[in-house]
Amino acid sequence: MNYEGSVFRPPSEARSLIIQVTIGCSHNKCTFCYMYKEKQFRVRKIEDVKNDLDESRVRYREIKRIFLADGDALALKTDKLKEILEYIKLIFPECERVGIYTSPQNISKKSEDDLVLLSSLGLGIAYLGLESGSDTVLENVKKGVTSADMIEAGKKVVEAGIKLSVMVISGLGGRELWKEHAIESARVLNEIKPNYIGLLTLLVEPETEMFKQIRAGEFQLLKAKEVLLETKELLTRLNVNACTFRSNHASNYLNLAGELSEDKERLLKQIDDALLGEHVLNIETYRRL
Repeated sequence: MNYEGSVFRPPSEARSLIIQVTIGCSHNKCTFCYMYKEKQFRVRKIEDVKNDLDESRVRYREIKRIFLADGDALALKTDKLKEILEYIKLIFPECERVGIYTSPQNISKKSEDDLVLLSSLGLGIAYLGLESGSDTVLENVKKGVTSADMIEAGKKVVEAGIKLSVMVISGLGGRELWKEHAIESARVLNEIKPNYIGLLTLLVEPETEMFKQIRAGEFQLLKAKEVLLETKELLTRLNVNACTFRSNHASNYLNLAGELSEDKERLLKQIDDALLGEHVLNIETYRRL
């Protein structure tokens, strides 16, 4: 099976079969992102995708989940995605869900009927990088879209019957915009009403534009307790139901997991307990090692 470059996938797709249908990211301009920098965005030939699926069928007895990579595979035209999904149904009848990364730009190019069709063919979950609900932060990090674009795209996916997982990056507003980042992200999430919310904490790699901004004193990273205060602000303002909340990525200072809204008070208490104790300071010291 062929795969070009580094593999990136959501944490929940750790046990999935990863099939590369596009290479790289069609936007690839975000200041914080180090992913796909070694790749030039392009679409793989359908025959090559099918060959990888055929090889996987021979190699694995049972495949329950498949993830279509790379960065925003929904960039494929609907007819090509349809062909891939139909082939998956043909040779992997036991497959329960196909997942995909997406972006507001690519969702906007799909009609409601397109998304409903893809849902009926097994596209069960889409991962959308909101990153922030603040228009200022989105502009600063060169996301290429506004919060209004995010809301429209997210609601469109949910209404098509595709489960939606939305990712927010803690600390992305820096010290200057941390509160706006939290408040506006909660506002956008409340509008979209996704099935899943995942928080990652900003980790800046040397090859990114944001790393240069930090070195130049143009961006100030949050410390551990400041990240938790921001998370508390976000969580306090969230008003969503039937939504799984996770902040348990390797980048996070504090492991949080629950169902909203029933577990909201418990999650807030976990944050308060951490802020009162030494746990967060210990984690911050560990991360500097």
